[in-house]
Amino acid sequence: MSRMTEAASPLDDALRAFADAAADTVAAHYSVPAPAIAFEAPRRPEFGDFATNLAFSLAKTARRSPQEIAAELVGELARRAPQLERVFSSVDAVAGFINLRVAPRVWHGAVERILREGDRFGEAPPNGQRISLEFGSANPTGPLVVVQGRSMSVGATLANAMRFRGYDVFVEWIINDAGGQLDALGRSLYARYRQQSSPDYPFPPDGYPGDYLLPIARRIRELDGDRWVSVAESDWLPYFSQFGRDDLVAQQRQTARRFGVVYDRWQSERELHETGKVREGIEHLRGLGLTYESEGALFFRATSFGDDKDRVLLRSDGRPTYFCMDVAYHYKKLKDSDRVVDILGPDHHGYIERLKGMASALGYPGRLEVAIVQQVTLMRGNDQVGMSKRAGEIVALDDIIDEVGVDAARFFFIMPAVESPLAFDLKLALENESENPVYYVQYGHARIAAVLRRALEPDVQAAKSAALDSLVHPAELALARRLAEFPRVVAGVVEHLAPHRLARYARDVASDFHQFYTECRILAEERDLRLARLALSLAAKSVLARTLALAGVSAPDSM
Repeated sequence: MSRMTEAASPLDDALRAFADAAADTVAAHYSVPAPAIAFEAPRRPEFGDFATNLAFSLAKTARRSPQEIAAELVGELARRAPQLERVFSSVDAVAGFINLRVAPRVWHGAVERILREGDRFGEAPPNGQRISLEFGSANPTGPLVVVQGRSMSVGATLANAMRFRGYDVFVEWIINDAGGQLDALGRSLYARYRQQSSPDYPFPPDGYPGDYLLPIARRIRELDGDRWVSVAESDWLPYFSQFGRDDLVAQQRQTARRFGVVYDRWQSERELHETGKVREGIEHLRGLGLTYESEGALFFRATSFGDDKDRVLLRSDGRPTYFCMDVAYHYKKLKDSDRVVDILGPDHHGYIERLKGMASALGYPGRLEVAIVQQVTLMRGNDQVGMSKRAGEIVALDDIIDEVGVDAARFFFIMPAVESPLAFDLKLALENESENPVYYVQYGHARIAAVLRRALEPDVQAAKSAALDSLVHPAELALARRLAEFPRVVAGVVEHLAPHRLARYARDVASDFHQFYTECRILAEERDLRLARLALSLAAKSVLARTLALAGVSAPDSM
């Protein structure tokens, strides 16, 4: 059976036709191979839909100004490739650039394709490449909090987009359960257990004072009574650490499911140590000659791979470092995947170069990508909401979901670029006004649905195969052009690890539809125009719903 391939869009065909004709013209007119021809949006919409700097690339060879070359190429293209007039309504030389305005028929073709393919528009067939995607790791010492909610939104949106674009994606969460924080958790939980009968029992100074430990402590007392009151710490500490760890991990998993995020594996860091995976990673580096000993500790030669200093793998007492666990964990992922992506929290900037260096050392240069999700500041209007797990003043992700809902949280968390801090305004997220971005986008979808409900059902059905020649109004063409961009937008999200592009695109589609709705009477009296505008509305509804679905946000038919 032959493997599916993704069909080129009418826009892709148009740009390819121009690039081919331009390359032939350059070769014939200047007797040099044409440089790579790239297209970008002009700075101002009145300059057209696309521009290319081809003339600038030829200026040195031709020893003429870019504007002279651009004007000459435009004239030669008109003579040599008159077929371009079918797909470009104008081709102009402006300030050395060649500006292109796409003919309406190309945008009409994009709308027709959307109507044919429905929610599969923009989807790519399986490409045989596997991506390992890690995001949302946490210490099992408390409920999930806001910054983890942002990491989860970013990661889950990327996973959806990657799968949509044909990748086999394996999603993992890391349970950081191998460090001293579990002892601190066990002592904190034990103090809460003892305080039920002895309120003055001291709380450990390095403990976790949040109220979230009280229900767990009450469960232990219901199960065990006073069993742990008179025993040594060496007896009760492992029990309370494990009990707290298991209970809190179960809560974290439940919160993730509630947030619409599903992981293929919840990987225990402690399990990597217990199963020998950590030792295996160390021995692999040792076998490659990339380790050395100094003052009883084992070091990785990280400076040979771009890091600012060599990194300790095993301390002088034999205990492995967190970086040592990273080596073992990533060694397996790098072997099993074509692309490894880590979405890390805001305190991990120093990890980027050492992780990439580690991947190179293990024999997989360029296979590992790291994105840092920046910090979240919670606001309620102009007032900042305090957050500190150690101080017991935490804002759990469940609290955010309770207050603003999954849709608003998922959308707000991905709006800024991953590397930009986020000020999350809880008050704004609840407002049913256009200033609320998620409301604005969802209202756009609901408005389309309302138009379709008002239309006659025979008209809606006929619109799916209607002629679109009558769509020539600027607002109609602007919306059609925006819809045609969808496959490129999702591909850019995947390539650049940039889910904010999806949120921005959803707002742009909603904005273009609102403009179209305002300037064009959709249920026009003239039947051909009415059907064409209903067809455009159906296409907009389909693309907007798919965009929201990739972001983990619902697309309501009414608000």
